[in-house]
Amino acid sequence: MIETYTRNAKIIRLRPYDYLAHKNDHVELTEWRNGEGFDVDIFHQEGTDSHFSFTWGEWSALQVLVGYAQDPE
Repeated sequence: MIETYTRNAKIIRLRPYDYLAHKNDHVELTEWRNGEGFDVDIFHQEGTDSHFSFTWGEWSALQVLVGYAQDPE
């Protein structure tokens, strides 16, 4: 049996956030069907694309690390 479903995804251009980005560089975020996390795909004009998958807990830990890197007090 084949099951089909609609994926919940959002796309944003990188250029307003990254001065090194090219005109069509963008990020796509797709929520997992089970709601336990999401995938992030970063597309670059020159083909150096990246893919990351995070559970919501991993994302929370990463946010703590990024905040610490910006203010290590």
